[in-house]
Amino acid sequence: MTRLLHIQCSPRLRRSASLEIARSFIQRYQQQVPDTQVSTLDLWSLELPELDQTAMDAKYARLGGQPLNAGEQSAWDRLQELAAPLHQADLLVLSVPLWNFSIPYKLKHFIDLVSHQGILFSFDPEHGLQGLLREKTAVVSYARGLDFSAQSNTPAQAFDFQKPYIEAWLNFIGIADQHSLVVEKTILGPDIDQASRQATARQAHGLAEQLAARRP
Repeated sequence: MTRLLHIQCSPRLRRSASLEIARSFIQRYQQQVPDTQVSTLDLWSLELPELDQTAMDAKYARLGGQPLNAGEQSAWDRLQELAAPLHQADLLVLSVPLWNFSIPYKLKHFIDLVSHQGILFSFDPEHGLQGLLREKTAVVSYARGLDFSAQSNTPAQAFDFQKPYIEAWLNFIGIADQHSLVVEKTILGPDIDQASRQATARQAHGLAEQLAARRP
């Protein structure tokens, strides 16, 4: 059985391109692997705590090998609870829209809450940083309104702080097996938008079949 976790990063439930492509992938994967167990982490309906003084005190107490008080332990337990679905999943699917050339603040908030030593990575002087989510696969659906090709006014090399950031974070937490589905030009008119979504949905179907075929 494959445990698939969909991290839903867009608040738009009806017209979200990133969500549409992610669902296209998930549906085709489920057709290929019927016993797939799908769970969804909707960052917009999830109550994300603040990374406040108590949580930071808990983090640095652990780094210093000091005992945690009751409030600090409760704050740390909440961070571990938020990260638990990532540990439990075999396949992570993220639907990530582009906001101001980067990622939605809710996703950055979530990443800051769960990316700590002892939760998603380890560290020691001999081996350095080691991600704890090894032997997992990630599929990321990226949506952008504009054209980010090299010849456009917004070439990805200069304007894309979405995909490189997510790829770096996934590598940091141990997920080297990454796959991208990119839908662009979603605000350049209905015909261009629809054609772009359809082309990326076909890519999503092909990727789902490819990953399903890799299963032992």
